[in-house]
Amino acid sequence: MAKTIGTIKVLLVDDSVLVREMIRDILESEADIIVVGEASDGMEAISKVALLKPDIVTMDIEMPVMGGLEAIERIIAEHPVPILVVTALTGVRTAFAAVSKGALDVIEKPDISPENVRKLIKKIRLLAKVDVVAHLSSMKRPSGTLGVKGVVTQKGFAKGGIVAIAASTGGPQAIHKILSYLPVNFPVPIVITQHIAEGFTQGMVDWLNAVTPLTVQVAATGTILAAGNVYVNPAEHSMRVTEQGMIILGDRDARQVYHPSCNTLLTSVAAAYRERAIGLILSGMGEDGVLGMQAIRTGGGATFAQDAQSSVVYGMNRVAVERGYIYKVMPLGNIAVELMQRAGIK
Repeated sequence: MAKTIGTIKVLLVDDSVLVREMIRDILESEADIIVVGEASDGMEAISKVALLKPDIVTMDIEMPVMGGLEAIERIIAEHPVPILVVTALTGVRTAFAAVSKGALDVIEKPDISPENVRKLIKKIRLLAKVDVVAHLSSMKRPSGTLGVKGVVTQKGFAKGGIVAIAASTGGPQAIHKILSYLPVNFPVPIVITQHIAEGFTQGMVDWLNAVTPLTVQVAATGTILAAGNVYVNPAEHSMRVTEQGMIILGDRDARQVYHPSCNTLLTSVAAAYRERAIGLILSGMGEDGVLGMQAIRTGGGATFAQDAQSSVVYGMNRVAVERGYIYKVMPLGNIAVELMQRAGIK
């Protein structure tokens, strides 16, 4: 799904001149990145994408004349290009809807802290290489029979079990698609760790709740896992589950590069559920989650990975596959089918 490019050309879209200047200064401090243009609203962005042909667009959501959601939809339809939504905390709930329109990821508006500067530059370099046309094609391609309104007809592999999902860049849209196909009576709980900025978790949960009959919630310490419920790891904490099916939240581990930590959740699932665990690793950069998938596989659980073609970034899932920790690699469109079959749903 990746393409090869030299110097990365960026179009900045935000109604704030100060924000555009700050992002320009950050990006142009890198030798391989240039800002080829700026736009203050969505309408201007559409025309400049056609004229300047950038490799990636940074897009705000709340703007005059035309907002980011409509602009993203138009750009993806007329001149497909990678789009990174750059938003303030106040716009998070709307920002995740942009992923449904074709944006590849959502990130907080940067400040001058070294950590946020590094995050923005890394995202730009990563997403600029995505072949958006091929990616959107793979997302739309039907795969298998989904049986959205299936019912539980037998007690399957996952009785008393759990589904644990690890995801990073490209993960929100993959999770969105998977959950949209699972029925309300899905017979096991689902726990998710998605790399995300602090303050963004509730916005993602609200967005997911709008598309699935399952109950999606931000995980909280002391909660007992229940079938038909989805628990999302809050960005501010590490998350573990116990043999009694209880959620425990803790402080972030400073040794972990990515937050929240996929490995922390998956290794706890492996220890608590052993052969009753299903591990799923989706699109994302780095290697977080790989050791957790190893633990689930070693403990007798089933391990699955999203394939390269349907991934925005074939990174952490690729590493898990290459190290032999994955039982089965699947396109995104087949994952919900596999989970339902494992759960005894026909």
